[in-house]
Amino acid sequence: QVQLVESGGGLVQAGGSLRLSCAASGTIGTINAMGWYRQAPGKQRELVTTITSGGTTNYADSVKGRFTISRDNAKNTVYLQMNSLKPEDTAVYYCNADVKISVVFPARLYWGQGTQVTVSS
Repeated sequence: QVQLVESGGGLVQAGGSLRLSCAASGTIGTINAMGWYRQAPGKQRELVTTITSGGTTNYADSVKGRFTISRDNAKNTVYLQMNSLKPEDTAVYYCNADVKISVVFPARLYWGQGTQVTVSS
């Protein structure tokens, strides 16, 4: 019913930048919060950042001042601008969205398939 597709991952040197995008499509009534999580090898998935429909943001301490989340509500898309990347930022990055497909059903959390970000030292 709802699909999230991430793009923009890749290989970058330490200190470099990448911009991730995540577009939601399908049966969408409203999208509440959207966010980015990441999972490094052998570690649990962790929160990177979230943004509400009104634009309020929240960041993990490890990315504050380096990463910026934004969204285009008209395009149902969330972005993650990542600057000053470090090797420890290497992970699979997942987006999610809290989507209400209609007034009848409660909102539900959907996830993208993930995109690999690799930062070389």
